[in-house]
Amino acid sequence: MNTDTPDSTPIRTSIAPWLSVSQATQALHFYQAAFGANESYRLEDETGKLAVAQLTIAEANFWLQEDHAASPNSSSEDHPSVHLILTVADPDALFAQAISAGATEVYAITEEHGWRIGRLIDPFGYHWEIGRPLH
Repeated sequence: MNTDTPDSTPIRTSIAPWLSVSQATQALHFYQAAFGANESYRLEDETGKLAVAQLTIAEANFWLQEDHAASPNSSSEDHPSVHLILTVADPDALFAQAISAGATEVYAITEEHGWRIGRLIDPFGYHWEIGRPLH
């Protein structure tokens, strides 16, 4: 489904996995070598280390996040190893709808790092980032 944002930029509704790993830079290099992933978005921390990256394999997107507490075989509500990012044209409306349906807000919709985005936890423990790029 394609819809337009207020600045007429088309937004394609999509869901992408978000992987939290303890060695994001090494993981990024692995996904590039193993799957031919291309880096389409990068956010570095104050020291210049990779904090978050969006990767694309052909037309499929996924996200990678540095999280020193993450491990591939463990997860907790505070440190989920996977959460989802749902990109939609109107994140405010969908976020409110999810809260009304029983989700719990982690942080409200805000504008940061080039996105209008918020995070919630569904009743089953999965973290969802709901947002859209501001470009």
